[in-house]
Amino acid sequence: MTDLDTWTPTTFARNGEVELAYDRFGQGGDVPLLLMMGLAISRFWWPDGLCRAFADQGFDVVRYDQRDAGESTRFGTPRQRGPWSGLFAGEPAPYTAEDVVDDAAAVLDAVGMDRAVVLGHSLGGIAAQRFALRHPGRVLALVSCDAPPSDAEGYAALRYVRPGLLARMVTRRFPPGREGDVAASLAVAKSMASPANPCDETAARDRIERGLDRGPRDTRALGRQLRARWRGPALRDVAVPTLVLHGEDDPLIRTSAARAVARAVPGAKLVLLDGIGHDLPPACWTTVAQETRRLVGPRGQSRVA
Repeated sequence: MTDLDTWTPTTFARNGEVELAYDRFGQGGDVPLLLMMGLAISRFWWPDGLCRAFADQGFDVVRYDQRDAGESTRFGTPRQRGPWSGLFAGEPAPYTAEDVVDDAAAVLDAVGMDRAVVLGHSLGGIAAQRFALRHPGRVLALVSCDAPPSDAEGYAALRYVRPGLLARMVTRRFPPGREGDVAASLAVAKSMASPANPCDETAARDRIERGLDRGPRDTRALGRQLRARWRGPALRDVAVPTLVLHGEDDPLIRTSAARAVARAVPGAKLVLLDGIGHDLPPACWTTVAQETRRLVGPRGQSRVA
């Protein structure tokens, strides 16, 4: 293993009082790539193999923990119930979606990147869409993966969600303590996979345990992140090259969500990933990395795919 196959030590960016944990894969590429993970999940859920595929395509890969996840600043006392129990908490949101988006800009500042390809998965995809709207001058290209439209709210957003899986996860209970936390997160990872590409439980457990070693599991963070209101522009105002990726077998978010994003963003390219669920298994790594690379020119200059 070379230095280009490893992550740098954890470093922290600051957005006001918020600290944001990030690290960098190798640093050998010519095109900056910022990875934004989903709902209250640490950056360790990005598979190393996928990040290696990005590096092989010439990307300088940076991943970070969004606020209320991983090693970044938390906004509540961790409370573990079911893995989705925080979705329905009624307390007001302690921050806005604009705050969340500005965190990404703070990470780019800390790394010394003026612009980057911004790739978000699930709720991270929503944040990436909003970053392209709020900070267009800092975006080389946008990749939205397994995410609904960021300007859909309330019942309009719920139509993109498959309720069966969500209902099953809400009602599950796990014992307190570390093993219960691992079991709950592993249940989520397994449920998000496609039968065609089932969850690699060994790899998933490794990512889960790395995350738990760095920060507590907090089911209430789910609700805090989801209740962060967005008051910015709509998707039709995105003005950067855009790729929309979505697993055809996604058990959580319907493919109609990806189609809606692709319709809304002028010139966006839609790629449906055959046999892929709401996760990033090895079967899709090459396609995701290659399609992302096609958004940028040989020297990191944006172009339409």
